[in-house]
Amino acid sequence: MRILGIDYGHRHLGMALSDDEKILASPLPVYSRRNLDVDLAFLLGIVKENEVERAVVGLPRNMNGSIGKMAKEVLSFADKLQRKINIPVSTFDERMTTIEAERVLVETNLSRKRRKGLRDSIAAVLILQGYLDRLGTEKDQESPKTVMSDE
Repeated sequence: MRILGIDYGHRHLGMALSDDEKILASPLPVYSRRNLDVDLAFLLGIVKENEVERAVVGLPRNMNGSIGKMAKEVLSFADKLQRKINIPVSTFDERMTTIEAERVLVETNLSRKRRKGLRDSIAAVLILQGYLDRLGTEKDQESPKTVMSDE
């Protein structure tokens, strides 16, 4: 079973998928949003097709850790997603992932146009990999607590 990572945006959803061992996150193609019902149906298809057991949505907290307008929108989306796909949906602090994704892409010397198309996928990979790393750390410590950083 796998974990799906999602970088939520108004126009696009960046997505990443873990391997079966929940160690490594790999990018999926960016999804261009249509409307909420179509978007949720699309994600349900991804969940079923890839035997996903949990989804993780990046939560864009403010730099001081507070919840702003966009974070509230993400929390609402995560709630609707959980009801649609009927598996646990967690949030994970995504502060700085878009900036980090852009930095990674600039270092690859890709054109600005090509970077724009990959940024959301790379951000989703960073969100999911952060979640997987925390999950792995807690497994190593044999901690029984849940890995939710923002729930």
